[in-house]
Amino acid sequence: MKYLHTMVRVTDLDESLRFYCDALGLRELSRRDSPQGRFTLVFLAAPGDEAAQVELTHNWDPEVYAGGRNFGHLAYAVPDIYVACQRLVDHGVTILRPPRDGRMAFVRSPDQISVELLQAGGALAPAEPWASMPNVGAW
Repeated sequence: MKYLHTMVRVTDLDESLRFYCDALGLRELSRRDSPQGRFTLVFLAAPGDEAAQVELTHNWDPEVYAGGRNFGHLAYAVPDIYVACQRLVDHGVTILRPPRDGRMAFVRSPDQISVELLQAGGALAPAEPWASMPNVGAW
């Protein structure tokens, strides 16, 4: 058995790619349009970790997706959690659970998929503005 990917449905593919690629830093590996099925599949992965993929599924006909507690979150280890969070902020992403502890943060995609960022290795020393930043919303 081999892990392949996790699929999330997205309502606006361009907005989602700005979040996952531009802000979060994933890379597009492949894309497939299915005119007969009226959907597009885009496979993403963190640079250097192409085996762990996220599949964005964009159905061309509008749908409303309701999140449930049965899906928790995507998680990525980052080399510097403060740099990763600042990159997200610079792209207009709200940090819902700031890395006050130098170790963990949460954000949400445009379709409200929760994404956890974890500091690779040991936690960094607490630093501002993150150390005093409050939680926002739910993650």
